[in-house]
Amino acid sequence: MTQGVQVAGLYVRDQDEALQFYVEKLGFRVHTDVRNGDYRWLTVQHPEQPDFQLGLFRPQAPMVDDATARALQEAVAKGAMPPLVLVVEDCRAAHAEMRGRGVEFTQEPIERYGAVDASFRDPSGNGWKLVQR
Repeated sequence: MTQGVQVAGLYVRDQDEALQFYVEKLGFRVHTDVRNGDYRWLTVQHPEQPDFQLGLFRPQAPMVDDATARALQEAVAKGAMPPLVLVVEDCRAAHAEMRGRGVEFTQEPIERYGAVDASFRDPSGNGWKLVQR
């Protein structure tokens, strides 16, 4: 039996806005985009990781009630969720390329802990670390 994590999800405030950001600015591609009424299952993939999907999910029913959905959206917007890590070969080059595509960085590349890293946030407020090992 084969097992493993195939999908990890992020809460986003607007799935269309998130899709545009992850595809046009970060270079991901759409894996799945299906709807069931108001619910939308939207996942993207990094082109070099075809076995892993990043879900871009709106906090909503049936997963959570309206009050919880609002609280989750507020927490994400404040950057309160744990950051995700995007590993790259050259942090400074990736930073320059992504900045050229309109990604706004909250931290410029810096050397520390034996690596080079930079930070950015998606339009919903989810934090990302760009890391060169």
